[in-house]
Amino acid sequence: MEVAVVAIGTELLLGQIVDSNSARIGQMLAANGFSSHLQLKVGDNHERIVAALELALRDADAVITSGGLGPTQDDITREAIAEFARRPLREDAEVRVVIEELFAQRGRPMSANNYRQALVPDGATIIAQRKGTAPGLIVPVGEKVIFALPGVPYELDDMLAHEVLAELHARRKDATVIRSRVLRTWGLGESRLAELMAPRFEELEGSNVTIAFLASGIEGVKVRFTVNTTSEEEAAILLDREEAQARGLLGDAIFGVDDDTLESVVAQLALTQGISIAVAESLTGGMVASQLVRVPGASRWFRGGVVSYATAVKEELLGVKTAAVVSEEAACSMAEGVARLLGSELGVATTGVAGPEMMEGQAVGTVWIGMSLRGHSSARRVQLLGDRERIRTYATATALDLVRLTLSGSARGFELAETDVRR
Repeated sequence: MEVAVVAIGTELLLGQIVDSNSARIGQMLAANGFSSHLQLKVGDNHERIVAALELALRDADAVITSGGLGPTQDDITREAIAEFARRPLREDAEVRVVIEELFAQRGRPMSANNYRQALVPDGATIIAQRKGTAPGLIVPVGEKVIFALPGVPYELDDMLAHEVLAELHARRKDATVIRSRVLRTWGLGESRLAELMAPRFEELEGSNVTIAFLASGIEGVKVRFTVNTTSEEEAAILLDREEAQARGLLGDAIFGVDDDTLESVVAQLALTQGISIAVAESLTGGMVASQLVRVPGASRWFRGGVVSYATAVKEELLGVKTAAVVSEEAACSMAEGVARLLGSELGVATTGVAGPEMMEGQAVGTVWIGMSLRGHSSARRVQLLGDRERIRTYATATALDLVRLTLSGSARGFELAETDVRR
C-alpha cells in the first residue's frame, strides 16, 4: 500500500520550522510495512494545497497531511481538502462541544475563530483531539483516502499511532514487511563508502534489498539497508546478512548500529574495560565532555573535564611546558595533565586552530588530539575543513572516534600500551 505525505505550512518553506513531522510519519509507515515514495511541502495557499493533494494521490492509495487545521486565517487545509474531495464543509456539533469543553477545562477564554476547527468535509470521519483542540480528519476520495493531522508534533503522533495506522492496516491488501537497519560510520566520506560498497550494490540490483547513504554531520555517514519481504523472520535474516557483508567491506569504520552514537560506544567500552576518562579541551571548548555526559550513567566512567582555552591554564593547571600549544607535545601534555589532575586511567585532549585566522603558523583546521592511558601518551594530527563551528564539531567527533578505536584495539587507534587496552 502506497502512502504519500504532504506537510503544509509556509514556515516550512521559509526554514523557520524544520519538517520533523514528515520524518516521523515516514518512520512509522516503514515500521508498519507501508511504502512511501513521495513527501511534499507546500505553503499556506489554497490552490497549491489542492494541487499538492492531486499530485500526491495520483500514484498513492492514501495521503497523510500535517498542519493547517488550527483556528487562524492561514489554517486552510480543511477547506482545500473539501474542495479536492468535492465535499462541502459542515459544522460538526459534537466537535464544537468538545472544543468548548477543552477551553472550559483549561480555564481559558475561547475566541470565536476556534469554531473553525469544528468544520469538517461532509462524509469525513473525525479523529478525536485527545491532545489539542483541532480534530484530525479521515476523508474518503473514491477508493482512496486523505488523513488530515495537526501540525503540532505530539498531537500528530497521538493520532498517527492510535487512528491512522489502524485505518491503513484495515485498508491494506498485502502483508508486506518493510524493515531497515542503519550502520553508523565515522572517518570515511560518503563517496568512499559508496566506492567500497559498490560490489554489494551490483549484487543486490533487482532484489528486495536496497542500500542508501545518509551524511549526518557529527553523527557520521549512515549506511541504511531496507528490506521488503513477507515476514519478520525473513527480514531479520536479510538484515543480518547485509550487516555482515558491510562489516567485511567497511571494517572498523562502522562504529555502531541504529541508535548507537560515538559517545554511547565509548561509554560501553570504558565500562567493559573498567577505564575512567577525563578530557582537556582547548579548541572544542567543552564539546567533547558535553557529548560524553549525554550518555545516561556517565558518572560511572567519566571523571570530568578541563576547558583549558587560555595558554596560562594549559601551563598552570595541566603542566604544558611547550610554547607551541598547537603541537604534538602540547596535546600529549594536556592529556597527561588532565588524567593526573582528575585521577583517570585515560586522558583525552584537543588543541588546534578553529579559525578564522592562522595560529602559530598553523593553518585553520589543524587539530591535535592527544591521549594518555596509564602514563602511555601519544598524539595525532588531523586536518579538518570548514568554518569555525564545523571544525570544532568534527574535532569533537574525531576525538571520540579515536578513543573508540583505541579501546577496541583497532590498528587505526593509538598505540598507547602493550597490554590492558585491547581485549
